[in-house]
Amino acid sequence: MATKKKTASTTAKTPQQTRLWLMYPPKLITKPLIWQLGHKFKLVTNIRQASVTDEIGIVCLELDGERAEVKSAIRWLERVGVSVEPVEINVIES
Repeated sequence: MATKKKTASTTAKTPQQTRLWLMYPPKLITKPLIWQLGHKFKLVTNIRQASVTDEIGIVCLELDGERAEVKSAIRWLERVGVSVEPVEINVIES
């Protein structure tokens, strides 16, 4: 029996998994921003990798949720002072 492949248009409600690099400046390193992110937005957060020193915090964060929530979360992170970049190469799984 042949099944038709569903194609969904990209909408605000489309589920999305996004991996991001977050770079924290020194003044934000001690703030619980990922905890806040998980409570402020309807997202599942998953820390894939992290390195924190007194000078900088670098976190690879995976976000699962609706596309609109992911976009809102990224805007919020940038507003509070975190630099956000997409993960371009999946080096974490290899």
